[in-house]
Amino acid sequence: MNRFATLALTAGGLGFLRPASGTWGSLPPAIVAGLMVWLGAGTWAVNGVLVLFLIGGSLACLAFGNSAETVFGKKDPGEVVADEVAGQALTLLALPWPGDGRSIAMLALIGFLSFRVMDIIKPPPARGLQRLSGGLGILIDDLLAAIYAAIVTQIAARWLF
Repeated sequence: MNRFATLALTAGGLGFLRPASGTWGSLPPAIVAGLMVWLGAGTWAVNGVLVLFLIGGSLACLAFGNSAETVFGKKDPGEVVADEVAGQALTLLALPWPGDGRSIAMLALIGFLSFRVMDIIKPPPARGLQRLSGGLGILIDDLLAAIYAAIVTQIAARWLF
């Protein structure tokens, strides 16, 4: 695996941080989205950046996932967090962001925690999809967990704000 593939799959090296590399890998989309909203970026800009995170993380998994499993010697290696980047971005996509700083931080935190919980417990059929080979198996369970987390986050956003 070349340096680019390693950086893409590990989200710039976050996948090497311990403990909980998936939690570290989920941080960039949440932090960037929250900061963008707080700094006054339009919804279209925030969603555009989240789509870039989603596409970038997904493509990294699909393009380099097979190699990563070979290099790290296991199925869905913990060092690979591009799937968490993609999943977290999907969770936060199209949220009705509130206007004040505290509410923005709260919604970003709700989205972050919702995704982490769903990614860890992997409600059916997400856990079973991990069995798919290579990059698709690395990615698909996180995207399904993200859909569950997005539902929770959208409901919370509308109920709380």
